[in-house]
Amino acid sequence: MPRWRLWANDDEGSAALEFITVGVILLVPLAYLVITLGAIQESLLGVEAAARHTARVIGQSGDVGSAAANSDAVLASVIDEYGMDAASVEVSMSCTPAGAICPSAGATVIVTVSTHVSLPFVPPIFGLDQAASIPLEAAAAQKVSRLWGTG
Repeated sequence: MPRWRLWANDDEGSAALEFITVGVILLVPLAYLVITLGAIQESLLGVEAAARHTARVIGQSGDVGSAAANSDAVLASVIDEYGMDAASVEVSMSCTPAGAICPSAGATVIVTVSTHVSLPFVPPIFGLDQAASIPLEAAAAQKVSRLWGTG
């Protein structure tokens, strides 16, 4: 048998090469998935905390002026704590029963906070970061005291 034929059938060292190749092919997407899910989870917890704490502060405030000031301070604190982009956070407030002045004594305040999370490592070229973003939204309800605004 020719010498080159013996060399061609030798598989020594190919298992390590195959392991490294397959490992990299599987590890890179798995690492990206973990990073992406971490970013989404962080923003989701931030949006939920912002809605919950803002609704609670509005429900426990004594009047409209203190409710607005306290809710703005709490919202800014939560946005800063969770590292969210303040420009992409949108907050809306509504009250039930329908037609009630919002907020008012005895009403239920519903605060909705929404934002978009851009996927990691997506460049902001041609609007790719906006196209590859995930919308998140959370809502929280808080009953306002019947004595609200009287003291």
